[in-house]
Amino acid sequence: MKRAGFTTIWLPVALLLPQLMIIAIFFYWPAGWAVQSSFYLQDPFGFGSTFVGLENYTDLGSNSEYLRIAWFTVIYTCLVTFFSLAIALLLAVKADKVIRSARTYRTLLMWVYAIAPPVAGFMGIMFFDQRTGPITDAFQVFGWDYKLGVNYTDTATAMVIAAVWKQIPVNFIFFLSGLQSIPRSVNEAAIIDNRSSTSRFWQVTFPLLAPTTFFLLIINITYALFDTFGIIDTLLKGEPGNNPMTLVYKVYLDGFRGNDLGGSSAQSVILMVLVLILTVFQFRLIERRIHYT
Repeated sequence: MKRAGFTTIWLPVALLLPQLMIIAIFFYWPAGWAVQSSFYLQDPFGFGSTFVGLENYTDLGSNSEYLRIAWFTVIYTCLVTFFSLAIALLLAVKADKVIRSARTYRTLLMWVYAIAPPVAGFMGIMFFDQRTGPITDAFQVFGWDYKLGVNYTDTATAMVIAAVWKQIPVNFIFFLSGLQSIPRSVNEAAIIDNRSSTSRFWQVTFPLLAPTTFFLLIINITYALFDTFGIIDTLLKGEPGNNPMTLVYKVYLDGFRGNDLGGSSAQSVILMVLVLILTVFQFRLIERRIHYT
């Protein structure tokens, strides 16, 4: 069998060069600059810099505020990832059984994905407003005096709910596509062997969704760590104070507001290394348990 290939090496190089240039300019160059800046103490007025070695990193390790934000980021990422996947999977299973108005049902759920993160944050402010917010009124019925931007737990709750609501549609469409790709013969055989729909789902359907779930797991962790910046910034109204924040937002505050370029660069390098380790862990250990059929 004859293999398809290029007659000259210049054609594949020319095809790859634009993409490689984009990666080099928008990823490798900023990443290299961040690593270099993390070893310097930058003058806030831009008059120079002083080499301090690992001092920026050691300061972060002994900073109780930074450690508190890092711990909150872990909890926030786990909550957003879990609820985004769980709710989307539930909706996808229900939508897969809908016969009438299925297209309308899917379209209504997908509309949320078209909303930009800052707009989602602004809608969160409207829903959680202390005076006119409908969700705040619902909380008060149960005796919860909800105060967005004042109480640490209340603000964290709004951040999680807004981020989950924004991410559900994309998870939903992937789960629904995965469910509809399962052969009908497999479902019919499962019905004959097991009458319990719940047991059938966990023993047959969910294992077949393992590749889709694994892919969405990575996407949602990345979303919670980085793409929720607009939601958090809008909910905090630019005045974080003692409110919760993630590591990405901490990098923004220290670098662009505090003019601590060295410290913010060190934070970004730590975050980049953690994400790299997490990605390797997911692909090397978790993917071994995933069977693609």
